[in-house]
Amino acid sequence: MQKFSSKIPEPFTEFSKLLVDLPKGSLSAVEKVRQRDKTLTKPLGSLGQLEYLVEFMARWQETENPAMNNPMVAIFAGNHGVTDQAISAFPASVTAQMVANFTSGGAAISQISKLHGLNLRVFELAIDIPTGDITCVAALSDKACAATIAYGMEAIAGEPDLLCIGEMGIGNTTVAAAIYAALFGGPGSDWVGAGTGIDEAGIGRKAKVVDQALALHKENLDHPLKILARVGGREFAAMLGAIVAARHHKIPVIIDGYVATAAAAIAFAINPAILDHCIFAHVSDENAHGKALKEMNKHPMLDLGMRLGEGSGAALGAVLVKTALHLHHNMATFGDANVDEKEVSKE
Repeated sequence: MQKFSSKIPEPFTEFSKLLVDLPKGSLSAVEKVRQRDKTLTKPLGSLGQLEYLVEFMARWQETENPAMNNPMVAIFAGNHGVTDQAISAFPASVTAQMVANFTSGGAAISQISKLHGLNLRVFELAIDIPTGDITCVAALSDKACAATIAYGMEAIAGEPDLLCIGEMGIGNTTVAAAIYAALFGGPGSDWVGAGTGIDEAGIGRKAKVVDQALALHKENLDHPLKILARVGGREFAAMLGAIVAARHHKIPVIIDGYVATAAAAIAFAINPAILDHCIFAHVSDENAHGKALKEMNKHPMLDLGMRLGEGSGAALGAVLVKTALHLHHNMATFGDANVDEKEVSKE
């Protein structure tokens, strides 16, 4: 992690106050969940991370009976001027086409959400107005970036009891790579990958684009929020806002892959504790995603070789949460099943 200035850029002053005094959740609810878990008909700890997921939900919902009655997958969609640099296998127009596909039910995330009862919402972020090409100008002004963060905070207005964070935006893996490089150091080649499926030559172009952007903006990359404005994008700002708003409303969050994690990394660089209410769904097939998670000391739930984005991995994480909660609430106790607890504990 790079060292950053503690001085908050002016347009972000009010938002920055939300990054310091943070709710901590209920540890007593966690303890009550653990006590019930000890009575279930299984060896203690035998469900591994599924047991942790119940504790996680209990902590942030502040109840010994955590539930998933109103889960939401929030997809934030934006476009990027940097697509002019031939860094994607698809044109920027595909962003709008995919947004329409989400809402009509044709995308993978649409079907995952439908199958498992997840509320899918898509937040369009001026997709007809791409951000600035980061190799030439800032992606956003500080003022516009702050306003987009505020917009993202409104994503929790429906009061979800679990929030899955995802995104859509042609060119945004290049932008994510620039954010990672600015936060964690190293050249663009350390952070870029195939994205939508470009070849080796395309990956080389992406690396050069990231290096150009970092060189151009180097005097204004001394704070994570300035990094977000200079080399980020609208969906990144909105995801950051949603993550922080969820923390203050004690809503547990599942973060998707390579791109969504870059938004979380902005928060982490300001205050690592901001992400205590977040779980990282999976490690993407974008190689640098694992590197970014390691930088933040975060451990993903799944490794399925996915690199789709769109909240797909986060939604699958929600399926695991749903399963974990169902088991915790519906498994028989040793007393209910007339099972000898001492004998089971020997297994």
